[in-house]
Amino acid sequence: MAWIILILAGLCEVGFTYCLGRAKAAAGLEWWAWMGGFVFISVTSMALLAKATQTLPLGTAYSVWTGIGTVGTVLVGILIFHEPATFWRLFFITTLLVSVVGLKMLS
Repeated sequence: MAWIILILAGLCEVGFTYCLGRAKAAAGLEWWAWMGGFVFISVTSMALLAKATQTLPLGTAYSVWTGIGTVGTVLVGILIFHEPATFWRLFFITTLLVSVVGLKMLS
């Protein structure tokens, strides 16, 4: 169950960076709405991370949480915000993903 909570926390991290990306292009009330989503999802993500660390080792949980957030955010950036998908960028994201999976297998 702790791994499911940790995965949800990582996905929330992707969610709050998505809100941040949308807020970047917004103004006025729309900006406040996206920033409200950012704060809410950030708090949710960290609360879920804290819950997961009650069972999982802190170093592993934090690394996996950050890895999910990083890989997910890069994919959202490429697919939604049309950021460049260069060979080296994808290579290093793949390396990070393999490392996160390796940590999961060792825990």
